[in-house]
Amino acid sequence: MKITKLEKKKRLYLMELDGQQTSYITEDTIVHFMLSKDKVVSKEEFIEIQDFAQFSYGKSLALYHLSFKARTEKEVREYLRKYDLNEKITSQIITNLKEVNWINDRQYAYSIINANQLSGDKGPYLLTQKLTQKGVAKSTIEGVLKDFDYKEVAQRVAEKLLKKYTGKLPARALQEKIIQNLTNKGFSYADAKSAFDDLDSQVDQETTQELIFKELDKQYAKHAQKYEGYELKQRLTQVLARKGYDFSDIASALREYL
Repeated sequence: MKITKLEKKKRLYLMELDGQQTSYITEDTIVHFMLSKDKVVSKEEFIEIQDFAQFSYGKSLALYHLSFKARTEKEVREYLRKYDLNEKITSQIITNLKEVNWINDRQYAYSIINANQLSGDKGPYLLTQKLTQKGVAKSTIEGVLKDFDYKEVAQRVAEKLLKKYTGKLPARALQEKIIQNLTNKGFSYADAKSAFDDLDSQVDQETTQELIFKELDKQYAKHAQKYEGYELKQRLTQVLARKGYDFSDIASALREYL
């Protein structure tokens, strides 16, 4: 088969054989096989040229995709799949990029976890979920997670939550709110509880009393129209307990209030 045309078309070249059969190839392919117009190639060589062209084209696509930010093997593979590349060629591209460290799932996991350690708010369970969705193997994730201590992150998040809710919730409700937020963010209950216990400032008794009397004003106005005496006291106790106040604080406040 003779090359009868070799013409550039945007990023690829159109190669025509015997004036009939055509194939798109990359510039690297032309250089690699020293192709030129009127050169004769065998059927076997033509197959090699096509495979190499697809590999070269796919690799350039992958490198372009990776040039914006680090990506996992799964992300690159899914990106290449959009271009209908041969799966075998895609695997060869992935292997090649892993050999030169353009794709490194362990390094990717480390960068995500380390960034979270510096300024993020996620615990190990949520990080594992996020990285698993990106296609990183659980064994790889677990290996990287061992290099970090998440108590500092939990403490940082707990302090932000404390500033947000102080003056709005009584001590018990504040503790429950902070611990629940931390566990929702992927921290273990033990780390969440420890982070709350280590907070420098707590809701003091004066703040609790201020909050409980403020809540009593609102609830009394609501329930006093329907109830009185013992039943009113019970209704107020139940409402305040649901709001997170301790029964001892409730009893003390009601003695002064009623």
